[in-house]
This record gives sequence, C-alpha cells and structure tokens, in this order.
Amino acid sequence: MPVISQFYGILIKMYYNDNEKHHREHIHAQYCEFNGVFDLNGNLIKGSMPNKQKKLIEAWIEIHKEELISLWKLTQNDGKYFEIEPLK
Repeated sequence: MPVISQFYGILIKMYYNDNEKHHREHIHAQYCEFNGVFDLNGNLIKGSMPNKQKKLIEAWIEIHKEELISLWKLTQNDGKYFEIEPLK
C-alpha cells in the first residue's frame, strides 16, 4: 500500500483495488499504534485515532478532497498513484 502523504507523524495510505471491504472511497491513516480508515468526507469509518490527529486528518482531507477523489479513481482503475502535499 503506497504512502500518499505524511505529516506530524501520521502516514496516509491508499490501497489499490480496495473498494469492497469498506464500500466507499477512503484512506488509511496510521499514527503510532493507532490505525483508522477515513472516508473522503473526513469521517472515521473504522479503527481509532487520537482526537488531535483525527482533526489534522479531517483538515487535510478537506483541503485535498478533489485530489483524493482523482487519486482514488486512478488507483482503483490503473493501480497507479501520486503523492499529495502534506499538511503544513
């Protein structure tokens, strides 16, 4: 699973061909021992994440939502990906 961004100790990943398990567009976020799956509206749909990091991920998703939608389509169709700028 490629890392598409990382910021403040948070890794953001997107799986190739990963739409059957969660049934919607999503990313995987990892921070220390915490793992969460977020839809592209910023909702935590599986796992857990400390509140501070959850808010950072939500903000990053909001800023990069269009890029994430494009990346989801590219990844699911072709298995290709690109990186997205981290939160600064």
